[in-house]
Amino acid sequence: MQIMIDRRHLLMGAAGTVALTALPAAASTDRDTALDALMAGWFAADLDRNPENATNLGLDRGPNADRASRLTDRSPEGWNAERAEASSRLATLRAFGREGLSDNGALNLDVALFRAGTAATGADFDYGALISGGRMGPYVVSQLAGAYFNVPDFMDTQHRVEDRAGAEAFLARLAQFGPALDGETARIVADAGKGVVPPDFVLDLTTGQLGALAAQGGADMAMIRALARTAAAAGLPAAHAERAAALVEAEIKPALARQIAALDALRAGAVHDAGVWRLPEGEALYAHTLRTWTTTTLSPPEIHAIGLEQVAEISAEIDAILRARGMTEGTTGQRIDALNRDPAQLWPNTDEGKAALLESLNAQIRALDPLLPQVFGRLPRTHVEVRRVPPAIENGAPGGYYQGPPLDGSRPGAYYINLKDTANWPKFSLPTLTYHEASPGHHLQIALQRESTHLPEWRRATGFSAYGEGWALYAEAVAADDLGVYADDPLGRLGFLMSYLFRAVRLVVDTGLHDKRWSREQAVDYMVASGAKPVGSANNEINRYTVMPGQACSYKIGETVIARLRREAAARPGFDLRDFHDRVLATGSVPLAVLEQRLRA
Repeated sequence: MQIMIDRRHLLMGAAGTVALTALPAAASTDRDTALDALMAGWFAADLDRNPENATNLGLDRGPNADRASRLTDRSPEGWNAERAEASSRLATLRAFGREGLSDNGALNLDVALFRAGTAATGADFDYGALISGGRMGPYVVSQLAGAYFNVPDFMDTQHRVEDRAGAEAFLARLAQFGPALDGETARIVADAGKGVVPPDFVLDLTTGQLGALAAQGGADMAMIRALARTAAAAGLPAAHAERAAALVEAEIKPALARQIAALDALRAGAVHDAGVWRLPEGEALYAHTLRTWTTTTLSPPEIHAIGLEQVAEISAEIDAILRARGMTEGTTGQRIDALNRDPAQLWPNTDEGKAALLESLNAQIRALDPLLPQVFGRLPRTHVEVRRVPPAIENGAPGGYYQGPPLDGSRPGAYYINLKDTANWPKFSLPTLTYHEASPGHHLQIALQRESTHLPEWRRATGFSAYGEGWALYAEAVAADDLGVYADDPLGRLGFLMSYLFRAVRLVVDTGLHDKRWSREQAVDYMVASGAKPVGSANNEINRYTVMPGQACSYKIGETVIARLRREAAARPGFDLRDFHDRVLATGSVPLAVLEQRLRA
């Protein structure tokens, strides 16, 4: 790609980013120590506020064991307290200053300032869901967000039951699930009073998923079965699972019913418009979400234009491959759709077919591992596994996502794939998805960051979407072009190009929805016509962009910047690809402007 982004659009809110070498070059100063102490305190406070994240990171043991028995406060009071703290933190960091900081200390300050700045801006909006780091969603509960969506999967896959204390902590957390639902329901009602109501199709998806969860028997829920299984493995009596199932019936299901009723009450007055432009301060909200997710100040029209240019460029290469296969009739989308429906490219949509698909992906990861040292000097110790998205949430869940290992490496990384319908995953498209979610993509980058010995803990545990998703998309090209995984597989190469086309199309449709006021159907039609996704997947994707404005733009903007930095580095004498990759990964996840300044030093 030859898309060039003007550097003035990539400047951080923090001034004077300091250039760095690949690894720490200077000893810490007293001011570094003071900054780390400040940030460590905030990091600990954030984990206390969001104890699920503490469990994910393995930081709910020993003196912090109380975190293992709590859930996040999702009440209006908890939300407003988080907003107030976001504004206070930004003022504190601005007053801290950069005098006396080492190069690495200045980097940490720049990262902290960007995060605090976006969090404070997000806190100014009097509705929606303020997420750590300023990443804001316009709706408290949707098909992709809310306690009903997150808590059961978290309790199933992450809460540890290794002894009686773990089982009791499970029950303590479960007892807070109902209040968490009610807290969000109160915010749903309050936001509706301010004119913030999800579109009709989002309400339908959300209430459908809520209803599916509520319809399950307490003992049949995956999280309760997980408790029964892990408690039995620890030699504990069945009473814990029985108490949990009773709690579901007595407290959680009524809270689910109250949330369903609140959303149902909004349905009659809901509109079909998907974009946030229709919400209070909608234009400002979209500008904020774009800045937060892309870590740039690119405007919606600029991102839209980048997307259109890249769609045209990638489509031309795809067309050449299709013509070489004798597929010359119809649009690119029509020809890709025919290939997507080719029975030879489809796994059976059965339990057996889905199990075979998962095993093929795990085998692909094992096959790539020996090749990685060719292009990376540092590799993670932690392994990665491929798992299926829990069926209970697959209707609204994205196609694939990655869950990083804890900081102590006690659990492998996991990449989840949504297998609601295997027709969404033709065989030629799957290798690239695996390289994105596992290695050399998300897992390699995040595991290295969490295993780092030179980053402070708060940096090892956090990140920026434009860097992380940009790296994962860039890593697809590393597998394709540097490691030659598709040298004898033109259809695999096509799958790689389709992945890039999909991310370029996202730039067009996300800005189309939220800035150009496209209808949901117009966005779906564009995605299908481009060949980026078949209609079923396109519908799911557009539903996602509706409730997560700006997030889908982080992938291709991040990849574009990283690829451009590589071209610049390769033009200089003595370029070494392994060294370049190690430098990009050495500082952990940072805003794109910080990465640019560092690599150009």
